[in-house]
Amino acid sequence: MASVGERRIVLEPREVPLGGVRGMNVLRALPHRNLPTIGAWCFLDRFGPADTKMRVEPHPHIGLQTVTWPLVGEIRHRDSLGSDADLRRGQLNLMTAGNGISHSEYSIGDDPIPLDALQFWVVLPESARHGAPGFERHTDLPNVALPAVEGTDAEATVVLGEFAGVRSPATVHTPIVGAEIVVPAGSTVRLPLDVEWEHAVMLVEGDITVAQHPLALNDLLYLGDSRDHVDVSSAEGALLFLLGGEPFEAEIVMWWNFAGRSHDEIARARTDWENESTGGPTGRFGVVDGHDVRIPAPPLPDVRLMPRGRKI
Repeated sequence: MASVGERRIVLEPREVPLGGVRGMNVLRALPHRNLPTIGAWCFLDRFGPADTKMRVEPHPHIGLQTVTWPLVGEIRHRDSLGSDADLRRGQLNLMTAGNGISHSEYSIGDDPIPLDALQFWVVLPESARHGAPGFERHTDLPNVALPAVEGTDAEATVVLGEFAGVRSPATVHTPIVGAEIVVPAGSTVRLPLDVEWEHAVMLVEGDITVAQHPLALNDLLYLGDSRDHVDVSSAEGALLFLLGGEPFEAEIVMWWNFAGRSHDEIARARTDWENESTGGPTGRFGVVDGHDVRIPAPPLPDVRLMPRGRKI
């Protein structure tokens, strides 16, 4: 990717329907029509805040990792490996799809609860995308203090990859960063960046100005590459999420819950899921215990799926 230096581009999220979730406000910032990936990050949804009963029945993935980062409420994850884990604030569920996995996500309890979370996907490189699936739960993620330029120091939780010299214990397959950052009111803080990587910052709560550019809530500010730092300032206090990494190695084809490299690969995965759902062998995507139904795959479009190239 050519250097974009000091470029700043706001990627405004769009509201989209999300199968299996009812009455929730779902905002999608990635993939963007002009930018399919930031590093290996290829998907970013915010579901909530809302009072809701979340019921996402078993569905499949290939070629990616799912990163669930709850802000409010608890989520139960079950998958075809036999994993069954409740997730709450400050904890990380990381599922690696590899060649194929299926999972479900439910809110805890039978009644609507306050729920708010970020859901990310990380596309896998060629060396990992055909491998075995896996699941990790991390309840003790590392923190790092970020000295203030003005005001009070900030604190970052390193969710994935490496940031400010601190590394998350979660498994990654590309050079990457995902970090939640709390900026105190009345403070300006300098975030260290890798000049070889591209980065973006999302405003989750509060108010923030990034590189002298004010952000609206849920906006994702793409910073490009060639920066060794960026300054962020908040008048009332802010919660941010920083994501980035080495620009990804290849163009990808994303459709439904699949990340591949070609139309034919996606079509095979869809056929395998549908065959397994109607009584065929369950070797690729397996079975999620405790469920009687699966989410059916939508029909493929009438045209061949093509990689979505970046335009910025």
